[in-house]
Amino acid sequence: MSDPTARNTSTAPTGPTRRTGPAARIDAATPAHRDRAVDALRAFAVLGVVLGHWLVTALVGDGRTLRTASPLQHLPWLAPVSWVFQTLAVFFLVGGHVATRSLASARARGVPYHHWLRGRMVRLFKPVVAVLALWTAVAVALLLSGVEFATTRTLVKLALSPLWFLLVFAVLTAATPLLTRLHPLWPLAVVLHVDLLRFGLGAPGALGWINVAAGWLVPYTLGAAWSRGELDRRRSGWILLVCGAAATAALVALAGYPAAMVGVPGAAVSNLDPPTLAAVTFGLAQCGLALLLRAPLARALRRPLAWAAVALVNLSAMTLFLWHQTALMATTAMTLPLGSRPGLHTRPDHLGWVADRLLWLPVFACALAVCWAAFHSWERGTGERKDPGGPRARSRVVRTHHPGKDVRHV
Repeated sequence: MSDPTARNTSTAPTGPTRRTGPAARIDAATPAHRDRAVDALRAFAVLGVVLGHWLVTALVGDGRTLRTASPLQHLPWLAPVSWVFQTLAVFFLVGGHVATRSLASARARGVPYHHWLRGRMVRLFKPVVAVLALWTAVAVALLLSGVEFATTRTLVKLALSPLWFLLVFAVLTAATPLLTRLHPLWPLAVVLHVDLLRFGLGAPGALGWINVAAGWLVPYTLGAAWSRGELDRRRSGWILLVCGAAATAALVALAGYPAAMVGVPGAAVSNLDPPTLAAVTFGLAQCGLALLLRAPLARALRRPLAWAAVALVNLSAMTLFLWHQTALMATTAMTLPLGSRPGLHTRPDHLGWVADRLLWLPVFACALAVCWAAFHSWERGTGERKDPGGPRARSRVVRTHHPGKDVRHV
């Protein structure tokens, strides 16, 4: 997923160590310049989205029709859960940081922009082919078997919902040469004015879709500023965290924005669909916290076992992200013959449902592991070619050694 470049931010342990076991071998094979804290932030962002969806997404039968439901509909006081697991701003922060550094490295090596972009788009969209192929077949099979169209639409929409994020991310990645010097206050001002027009002056709600680009531009351009060294001081992290949290609290308490930072079925206003000013200020707070955690994460990831876990998540990030909703729905469907199971098929309208859903998380994880085993090859080996005939560049999380061959990065 990433392509870190020249600046040496190594967190690898120094001094003589005995390398035994898979974790130690992964640690030893990691390039010295790898910024492990960046990979940890990306891993946390991906896992936050996965766990968040598993905790607040339910499929409930309504006659012959399946529809989505959320415990946040019935238990609004659970909104703080969304503050923990809505981590997309961190992903865009890391994405802007890595893309900016990767582009600078490509330029330094004389790699043309279109070659650089093609490599990043292949990495981003190659794993999508398997998801689209499978769910096209599933949708056709469901409709031919007489399943209600509304049910089929619900399932397909849920399975393909991660794709909206990839489209936005792809557009911002393609525009990286134009965004590397854009100050985050400019897109933040756009979001502010769009919300003023929508909620204050009665402008059409469709105007809010401008915020799909502007809202995620804010953390993306923060990532670009980070790559330029403008956010290296801890003071920058504290300013973002405190000001972002204070602004979000004021918007929720005084301006009537929803407290939940995810979409809630049936809600009049969603903070995420499209992004609101509250979602963006909340993202600023998350980005500030992420910047403050860099040093502690770097120290923690000197431990081979911790780094191995982060490296493996990064190597499978797209597979985990694209297939986690499928894992949830597969578990829901395969357990239907056993009858209505609490926390899975029942209405999420009481606290007991939440406790039951927590017990299902390991089952979802096992289903996702099956999806990973079946489809992770679509993510492995993606990369970019430099000049025609040049070597193939790969995501350099760890190196693998083959007898009689050069070192290969994977």
